[in-house]
Amino acid sequence: NGLKDVYDCVDKLIQLPSTQQALIHDQNELLDGSLRLLDLCNTAKDVLSQMKESVSELQSAIQRRQGDLAAETKRYLNSRKTVNKAIQKAFKGMETKKSTSSNNGDAIDMLREAESIVLEVLENLLCFICQSNSKSSSWSLVSKLIASKKTQVSANINEFAEVDASLKTSKSSEEIQAHLKNLQPCIQDLEEGVESLFRCLIKTRASILNVHNL
Repeated sequence: NGLKDVYDCVDKLIQLPSTQQALIHDQNELLDGSLRLLDLCNTAKDVLSQMKESVSELQSAIQRRQGDLAAETKRYLNSRKTVNKAIQKAFKGMETKKSTSSNNGDAIDMLREAESIVLEVLENLLCFICQSNSKSSSWSLVSKLIASKKTQVSANINEFAEVDASLKTSKSSEEIQAHLKNLQPCIQDLEEGVESLFRCLIKTRASILNVHNL
């Protein structure tokens, strides 16, 4: 919701004549930046969708109490590895592509600052999903951001990590099921947030493109 407010302000900023004049010289760089954010957003959408499917399949296997639960557990953990690899690949692709700051006007600097904020939040989100703090020491902030009535999240708790740990150490299907139930609304909240952000980024990109046609 905070990022949505930021991009509502960004859209208003882009409509100002002074900003549009400055965009003539920096349009390509800003478009490249918006494309990087959209790519990272798509990665987040893809991994969340994969996790949602994996959680649902594992829950169904536990509820049926049929078949080889060990095999279903292994499949889930393998899916987690695939997700983590996709996230690490996305991070490697971002390392040499971040926008560099310049002094081409307050409006352009503010647009770049908005891009940096979104980039940091998306990186923290992906770190949260793969239980890694390698990209930022503030990754646990995402826990607070996704707290809702459905699932109250502490800054020191990672629902993804809880499920992974329970699958590796717990012999109780009830305990595993409880952790999966905590993870489900977490994924749902994140999916909704990422989708809302994606729409904002698309709208802003269209506004920047339209400047060229004025």
